[in-house]
Amino acid sequence: MSGDLTVVRDARAEARAFAPAGHDVRTLEPSPPALIDGEFFADDPAAVGPVDGPVVTPTSAGTVTWGEVAASGAEAAEFAADRWLGAHRRLGAVPDDYPAGRTAFHRLAYSVVAAARHQTNGKFGLRFTAGGFGTPFFGDDEQVRMVGDVMVLQSGGSATSMVPRSIAEAAMFVGVEPSTVAAEDDSPDLGDVDASIDLRADVGAFLGDWFGFATSVLEELRLVGTTADAVGRVQLWPGHFDPAVEIGDAEAGSRATFGASPGDDSSAEPYLYVGAWGDVDAANPYWNATTFAGATLPFERLLAADDQRGEALRFFRTGYDLLHG
Repeated sequence: MSGDLTVVRDARAEARAFAPAGHDVRTLEPSPPALIDGEFFADDPAAVGPVDGPVVTPTSAGTVTWGEVAASGAEAAEFAADRWLGAHRRLGAVPDDYPAGRTAFHRLAYSVVAAARHQTNGKFGLRFTAGGFGTPFFGDDEQVRMVGDVMVLQSGGSATSMVPRSIAEAAMFVGVEPSTVAAEDDSPDLGDVDASIDLRADVGAFLGDWFGFATSVLEELRLVGTTADAVGRVQLWPGHFDPAVEIGDAEAGSRATFGASPGDDSSAEPYLYVGAWGDVDAANPYWNATTFAGATLPFERLLAADDQRGEALRFFRTGYDLLHG
């Protein structure tokens, strides 16, 4: 891993150090300053709007890709790979006893990490952050994030960290009460907040890779959308614990949620999904989901693919094309 991810961080400033001279940069992670108005109260780190010159992006939308920058040397490649910007590594198998480990992080995500942001601005959407997940910047340039099993509280120019031993201890560390405000029907129960919580570093690292992989793919997928599609933002929803984005015209019946579950009660392993907002053609084998109108791509198929990101993009694009057909 390039650099200590538990210190004060500014993802965009870090990236500028590797960009060609005269280039602006885009990343997959939130950066300060905190945005205190607008619909999202958060930045859109990969989006490319009007710029004054060339820009390096983690998608194909810019002048130069991070994959091209990564080809310039080992240090740039390591930086890009650790942040899922380019030089992408392959996903590996899930750790042993993964479901229990995932559940511990899921409980922490909605009850403490999301609650810290919600307490300030009423929002609870999370994002991929290098090595794990965290909030966009909020309040006085604050961020709560997980790096493996380490919880980091960054505030302005300082950062403190700890490995929480319980939900209550984590909540005290960031200054909130454990909350279910961001929980969904399929979230694990909050349970006893004073009980020991097993935040395993290997599970945290796997989740960081899964969320980074998914975010890199979903940000590229956003580029297929049109104005009529009302393309949403990629957010990691703490209740479901999955990065997802909404694309399509709801009135035309083409809108869907494209996402990447790390696993749930229906699946011990992660999977990709397309959840249509309307009806789908059940006769088409692509629409293979049994509990919702949509499709899933199991982890074993993704893991075996020669080009894992290509396989994921093809799966999502197929769903998009079918809904827009």
